Amino acid sequence: MGKAAVKSLIHGVLALATCLLAGITILAAFSGRFEPSLHPYMALSGLGLPMLLIVCLLVSAAWGIARRWWSLVPLLAIACSWNYLSATFQMPWFHPGKDDVRHQLKVATYNVHNFGKEITGYSCKEIARLMRENEVDVICLQEMGGNRNFTTDSIVRTFGHWKYSYLPTSGQSLPIAVFSRYPLCGQRFISHPDSHNSSLVCDLLVGRDTIRLLNNHLQTTSVNQNRGKWQQEFSTNDRKREVEAMENAAGTLLENFAKRTAQTQALCDIVRQSPHPVILCGDLNSIPSSYTYHILSGLLKDGFKEGGTGYMYTYRLAKRLLRIDYVFHSPELRCTSYRSPDWDLCSDHNPVLSELVW
Repeated sequence: MGKAAVKSLIHGVLALATCLLAGITILAAFSGRFEPSLHPYMALSGLGLPMLLIVCLLVSAAWGIARRWWSLVPLLAIACSWNYLSATFQMPWFHPGKDDVRHQLKVATYNVHNFGKEITGYSCKEIARLMRENEVDVICLQEMGGNRNFTTDSIVRTFGHWKYSYLPTSGQSLPIAVFSRYPLCGQRFISHPDSHNSSLVCDLLVGRDTIRLLNNHLQTTSVNQNRGKWQQEFSTNDRKREVEAMENAAGTLLENFAKRTAQTQALCDIVRQSPHPVILCGDLNSIPSSYTYHILSGLLKDGFKEGGTGYMYTYRLAKRLLRIDYVFHSPELRCTSYRSPDWDLCSDHNPVLSELVW
């Protein structure tokens, strides 16, 4: 085979690989439109969308350097991912003003990871200080567990600046809580079936207005746990065990996708039945390519798209590629500020701070 034939073959293989990459990326970009319980592998592809987009960008640059029109193929895939990209990056062009508003409400959500199980409560106290400094009105916490040295009562005292609180007795569920400057009523705890995750519902009485608040901690993906399992199994150099470990991990991911789907649908029912404007926030364990995001953003507005700027991620691990914590709101409300400060305290999450007006 001559050099020209070899070169042509390599070019054909690379072009085919580029088309395959673009096709997978486009499928992943639209995976949120498919219910995971019916199309589980679409959900898996959506989970990989951040890395697929990075690879598409690199491949497009490589073809561009080679001055080949194939660079347009991965760019097409990136363009088809606009809904995901706009949920993770916003240009600072325009934000709604605060003219002619009667009320504004600053809402924060934060998975505090049990405050790092610190016996002194340093992170808890620091979080409360930062929330006061940012003049937050309502704080929604997930994984808000105490320990025998720094108990739940100590946490409540630390957040004493917020006069009203709701800390449901969660039993086997990971604890969640709300602290508020405004009165709360109609509190209700939702323990999701076959899960350690939960949600709570309560109404905020802001002047003469009532806002329904949903604080949520949806089913985890178990990515970190499964990664450890893979590494442990791979170290045995036993191919059969490696395959079994990967199959078990994939099965766990698919099971959790299905659980999160049911939890999302339950939240949607609450939103639809609410007689008041809704704020839905928390650790949803879902990136913007997911079914959960697709369904919720069809009912509510993503505060980041309305009031955020720059690149948005909330999960500090996984190369800081994942946005899984959110503040959604009803169309009656407007978001004028939305950010996720990099607080290096006790958690693998960043908080989300959102300012809403109406």
